[in-house]
Amino acid sequence: MRYVAPIVIGLLYVLLMSLIPEPHRRRFNAVMVAGAGAAYLSGGGLGGWEFAFTALSTYVAYKGLESWAWIGVGWLLHTAWDVVHWLKGHPIVPFVHDSSFGCALCDPVIAVWCLGGGRSPWTRIRSRTRTHRTDEFAYAGRSALRTGDTPLKE
Repeated sequence: MRYVAPIVIGLLYVLLMSLIPEPHRRRFNAVMVAGAGAAYLSGGGLGGWEFAFTALSTYVAYKGLESWAWIGVGWLLHTAWDVVHWLKGHPIVPFVHDSSFGCALCDPVIAVWCLGGGRSPWTRIRSRTRTHRTDEFAYAGRSALRTGDTPLKE
C-alpha cells in the first residue's frame, strides 16, 4: 500500500481535475502547483531554502497559468523537493512519517498528465463508448440487411 496508494491518489486527482472545463482546469492546476510549492513553509526543516523553493514554485505556477508544460515542471520540482525532505527526515505532514515519500510518488503521476496537456480522460472514455455503440449499430444494420430484419435502434 505504501507504493500503490500515492499512485491511486495521483490518478484520482487527474480524474477529478478533468471534470473542470478548460481553460479553468489549467489555471486551477497552476494555483495547485503554487500551493504545493508552499506546503513546506511551516517547519519543513530546510530554513531559507524553503522560501527560495516557494519563490521558484510561484514563478513556475505563474507561467503555468498559460502553459500545461510549466505546470508539469512545477509538479516535477515539487517531486524533487519531496525527495529532499524524505531523505532529510522532515515529512510534509508532520505526523505521517512517509508523507513526503508518498507525495514523491503521487506528484509525477500528476506531472505526466500535465506534460501531456492536461487532457480529460473522460472525453476519451466517452468517445470510446460512442464508437463502440456506433460499431454495434453498424454491425446490426449490416446483418439486418442480409436477413431482411429491421436494424436495432439505440
